[in-house]
Amino acid sequence: MKRIILLLVMIAVAAQAQNPNLGTAGAQFLQIGVGAKPMSMGGATAASIGDASALFWNPAGIARVEGQSIHFSHINWWATMNLVSAGYALNLGGEGSLGLSVTSLTMDPMDVTTETAQNGTGETFTASDLMIGLTYARFLTDKFNAGITVKYIRQSIWNESAGGVAFDLGTQYELWFNKFTIGMSLSNFGGDLQMTGRDLGFKYDRDGTRSTDRLTPAMYETEEYPLPLHFQVGVSAVPYRDDMITWFVAGDVTHPNDNSERVNVGTEVGFFDRVFVRGGYRYNYDKEDITFGAGVAVPLGLSRIMVDYAYCRYDLLPSIHRFSVGLDF
Repeated sequence: MKRIILLLVMIAVAAQAQNPNLGTAGAQFLQIGVGAKPMSMGGATAASIGDASALFWNPAGIARVEGQSIHFSHINWWATMNLVSAGYALNLGGEGSLGLSVTSLTMDPMDVTTETAQNGTGETFTASDLMIGLTYARFLTDKFNAGITVKYIRQSIWNESAGGVAFDLGTQYELWFNKFTIGMSLSNFGGDLQMTGRDLGFKYDRDGTRSTDRLTPAMYETEEYPLPLHFQVGVSAVPYRDDMITWFVAGDVTHPNDNSERVNVGTEVGFFDRVFVRGGYRYNYDKEDITFGAGVAVPLGLSRIMVDYAYCRYDLLPSIHRFSVGLDF
């Protein structure tokens, strides 16, 4: 366990040293919190998450899935954008757990305008982001689980696109009292992305003084940009539990490569393991602060359906409402 923890810390430090400037990372859709339950608790997830939504936060968490788990969430983001995420996790017994995750950010079509056609040319364009991930996790001891995700990332706008591969790593270690758990995750560890596409082509005149020279086909080369590398470490515990009430608390410290350090804290109170009330706070974020939400778990035979809602308040920007549905069976 010590070796894995040391490896995660070394990778995070090394990657941060390569990208020390604030505000320089692209593919920002990867930093949008997925799932109503995690976000209603302020995003404090590193040590606490243990269903299919763990695919988007800490891959080690799917090792806790007992059978199969499905997660689906939807967010109406700003400026007519929509974020849809879906995940599936399967416990293979002693062989560990496998997971598949997809996130898609799309926008409504926009009119193409030029200097001479400022009201539109009749054409439209769109922009979209996509992430597809494959995860493997397992318990290395009865209290320690680890996981890894390899994912493909693609961004596109009109006829230009960029794609690449990145990795997520995570661990969780449960101690012996009150389910006190320590968790760590490293997300989006990969190479830089670069936009390419047909609209970057042009004809180059090597010598403008000679009219007989042929124009040479050429391409503009866009600047490469790094992924939003994100290191998160946290703890969680169950301070109180009886037949009626369960009280759960969690706290994380995060270190992104394109911003300053942040703190996420959250709590959940469950009644009869059926109805849940949650709240959280996100410290040192540019526009975010208070979050809260609720959830209902409905048993169906040996299965259970979870419906969750989260409200996340933003300063100056419209608040975000998150909805998610989960199924464990």
